[in-house]
Amino acid sequence: MQQRQNGISLVGLIVVLALAGMVLVLGLKIVPAYTEYRAIRNAIATAKAGGGSAAEIQRAFDAAASASYITAISGRDLMIDKVNGETEVSFAYEKKIPLVGPASLLLEYEGTTAKVVSNPPNKEPQ
Repeated sequence: MQQRQNGISLVGLIVVLALAGMVLVLGLKIVPAYTEYRAIRNAIATAKAGGGSAAEIQRAFDAAASASYITAISGRDLMIDKVNGETEVSFAYEKKIPLVGPASLLLEYEGTTAKVVSNPPNKEPQ
């Protein structure tokens, strides 16, 4: 009696390894951009906590940015507004990551120090 062999073929293994390699390369290109985004969010929170005028917040951000190796934005790119008497700092930028040939990946990042307030569900009068 012949037994049927189980397992993956050589061609299947090559395809799986190629796909895993592409995902790994993509991840290695995206992770530094996301890490920089998280550092920017932390830097604006630190700059806001220092308080002061818009120029002081920008200088504090620039100091934190140089310590965290942030190159995507600078203090002058921050949007600083007064909302309900409280200073809010926000930012938005794009990061283009070249992939292969003419193909590239565009990541759009934005963040703010404003607190997100959830709206209660609308109640209809009975």
